[in-house]
Amino acid sequence: MDIRTMLVAVSGGAASSGVVELACRLARRFDGHLEALHARPDPREMVAAAADGFATPLSGDIIEQAMRDAGDMATAARRIFDAAAARHALPLRAAPPLPGTDPALLRQASACWREETGYGATTVANRARLFDLLILGRSGRVVDQPYSDAIEEALLASGRPVLIAPAEPPKLLGETIALAWNDSPEAARALAGAIPFLRAAQSVHVLSIGETGAAELVRHLGWYGVRATADAVDRVEHVGPGELLLAAARDRGADLLVMGGYGHAPWRELLFGGATRQVVATSLLPLLLSH
Repeated sequence: MDIRTMLVAVSGGAASSGVVELACRLARRFDGHLEALHARPDPREMVAAAADGFATPLSGDIIEQAMRDAGDMATAARRIFDAAAARHALPLRAAPPLPGTDPALLRQASACWREETGYGATTVANRARLFDLLILGRSGRVVDQPYSDAIEEALLASGRPVLIAPAEPPKLLGETIALAWNDSPEAARALAGAIPFLRAAQSVHVLSIGETGAAELVRHLGWYGVRATADAVDRVEHVGPGELLLAAARDRGADLLVMGGYGHAPWRELLFGGATRQVVATSLLPLLLSH
């Protein structure tokens, strides 16, 4: 298992600098290819949404201003990407090396820029299906909200592991990893997506609440050269599982929390249930999620 390609969503907003910085570091760490994607809003969709139901149609002046604002965001996003790529000396390459060229070129970190028009969350999720890892930023303004459209859409529709980065890039990522394990299909997918990070970690703590086969997982990780410990997390009355997992991760000095993203219905209010809702809403740790 390897991470060869990564996609980072760049809105041009407050979280963009931090998430692009982290994504460039990961491109260097894994000698992989990073694509930065900016999604511009579609003016036709804006008009259709505003005219739906009893809403008052948007005037031409308002739409023009919205499109100017969108252009400013696209410019800011590109400026952030260009600066980070230059800072990390990432060569710009839009396509892989041609067959017959030096195979070593495939093991060199690179980056490229891509811009599409459409609803951001859906555009990013659809594009992410071609990549090994999707990296999303999380600005301070969405902290304490249970979810965001981008995170929800990415988990449900991309089929790929999603790394949620804090607004400020952490000094360390993946040195000490907490892996939440409950023997579920979602946890198994999160495990598979995390293997490249686990292999490079200095320490791995398998966190489990109750009997979940954590000791067996620790033995299994040995086949990948991962030295892990099974850490049972005690239940506490009136404390949710997400809060327990976050506290346990912090107690062990984790700089990355890996867990499954759970949902039991296609409705937004029910998408993030239990531990996932609590963790996404409150965690300042980078999160690696899979659904």
